[in-house]
Amino acid sequence: MLQQFETPANPKIHRETTGPEIWRDTDGLIDILVSGTGTGGTVTGISQYIKGSQEHGCDPLKPEMKTVAVEPMEQMLLTEAKGGEKIGTQGPHRIQGMGPGLIPKVLDLDLIDEVVAIHSDEATEITHDLWMSGLPVGISSGAIVAASIKVCKRPESEGKFVCCVIPSFGERYFTHPMFQEIKEKAESLTKQPLPEPFDNTEFGFATPRG
Repeated sequence: MLQQFETPANPKIHRETTGPEIWRDTDGLIDILVSGTGTGGTVTGISQYIKGSQEHGCDPLKPEMKTVAVEPMEQMLLTEAKGGEKIGTQGPHRIQGMGPGLIPKVLDLDLIDEVVAIHSDEATEITHDLWMSGLPVGISSGAIVAASIKVCKRPESEGKFVCCVIPSFGERYFTHPMFQEIKEKAESLTKQPLPEPFDNTEFGFATPRG
């Protein structure tokens, strides 16, 4: 069993790939990282690479980088673990890909500077907006972008380079409730009759039918 919530290979691959990619593509200008926390491997590995990790042989590149973790508002386990208070009713949520109902062993809470909780409704709304903008992402990506918008709107974020991780595209989420309205419209469509055949020779073709 791979045990993605426990295996050290999870954050390791992000130390070796995702972290260097973000550092390279931002020219080292990244100030704030916003990442979801499904298994905890992404946010941990990236932060270890950029902030530094003596245990894993990562020299600090930018130890002052702020790491913001995102979790469902309906399941604020990380917020509580970091000393914060839960908001509203806690329980099931609709943000697939994060909020697994536990704190993963591979997640290094000490690297997280802040936890932003996003409600499933807000994640759905932002995901829809992203789709309409030409970015067909999954709902966890919508939650992460929603959190990033909140962070960017803060006065103290002015002039800061904020990077958020979009972990998946939406093709694997077509059964998600956020697509229910589209599904119902598609199912209600009626078959339209085919047009009457026409003579192709009128358009320069050699035979009447193509």
